[in-house]
Amino acid sequence: MRNIIVERLRQTPLEEQRLEIVERKGLGHPDYICDAVMEQISLRLNREYLQKAGTILHYNVDKSLLVAGQSEIRFGGGFVKQPMLFVFGDRATTDFNGTKIDVEEIAVNVAKEWFKKNMRFVDPENHVKYQVELKTGSAGLVDIFKRRGKVLGANDTSAAVGYAPMTRTEKIVLKTEQFLNSKEFKQRFPESGEDIKVMGLRNNNNLNLTISMAFVDRYISSEEEYFSKKAKILEEINTFVRSNTNFGSINIQLNTLDVGGRGVGGVYLTVLGTSADSGDSGQVGRGNRVNGLISLNRPFCSEAAAGKNPVSHVGKIYNVLTFRVAQHVRKEVPELEEVYIWLLSEIGRPIDQPAIAAAQVVMEENSSIDKVRSKIAAVLEYELENIDKFCMELAQGKIAIC
Repeated sequence: MRNIIVERLRQTPLEEQRLEIVERKGLGHPDYICDAVMEQISLRLNREYLQKAGTILHYNVDKSLLVAGQSEIRFGGGFVKQPMLFVFGDRATTDFNGTKIDVEEIAVNVAKEWFKKNMRFVDPENHVKYQVELKTGSAGLVDIFKRRGKVLGANDTSAAVGYAPMTRTEKIVLKTEQFLNSKEFKQRFPESGEDIKVMGLRNNNNLNLTISMAFVDRYISSEEEYFSKKAKILEEINTFVRSNTNFGSINIQLNTLDVGGRGVGGVYLTVLGTSADSGDSGQVGRGNRVNGLISLNRPFCSEAAAGKNPVSHVGKIYNVLTFRVAQHVRKEVPELEEVYIWLLSEIGRPIDQPAIAAAQVVMEENSSIDKVRSKIAAVLEYELENIDKFCMELAQGKIAIC
């Protein structure tokens, strides 16, 4: 029997609370880059291990640092003076029964592919240097992968929490960044770089969005042109947001550090469309949670999911699974206003047997937890019973985690 708890949570749903703060770091943000690249390395390792060993071997590539480079920003187009440095860290199996697995080559090639696909102005050969610090794992953690069974033992004692549904603020913050980094938007506004951050503040029914967007200097010939193009983009953002949500009032600000009359020092310009070309470094785990947001009013797991092993590392598995379970519970029991799912692992214990699996639910008035308790517990039981299938979805990249 699994240790499952279902209880009523007596609190005001977030949508009805006065204050809500939500952040989204976009495609070209240095922290997002680290998460996204390390997750792609994880997926490539999964394929390599399955091909050569028939199973996923031990690894955790969840440590990385993108060290900002140096650039000369100029109206009309500057240049990179010193490339960024991408440091890949932690552990990965490099040998299986005498078959070598070139982890270093995999890591560098995957990073280059990611830059080519996602960053229009980053030349992965000339704008980025690579330093691979992936070593073999400890004997105890490696041995977990030699043990038999439907599922592996947890490689850590770790806790995670996920929730459903998203609020209006969460939805519009996510949608806005995705819109601004869409191919269609970039075609119409090529001066808009990929490094975008959206900060949402809801005060009662009033929404304020503060957006940071790195402009690409080759498309900006002067300070006057910068402010002109910025005004057009801000108008486009206003149109999009107002047509995709229903707040009482909406206020949107773009690049609030800008000051006219100061030349390149008073505007937000980059050479490559990311602040990592000169202004800001990045690190795994400092970006979005696994649902794509940083929601300050919500409880969230401190683990970085990106790059972790998908069949043993509960810091990844439980982190993502809690959100899936919360959505599943809400679908099965729509009268719930909010669902919070908690999972706690115990190192060495099978991942389908958490130390605790708990559902805390905010219910509609005059509803009874006793009427839905068994239905909620059944969802938890089902998801844990099928966690092996879920892990393979993670391993195949079918679930986005940035």
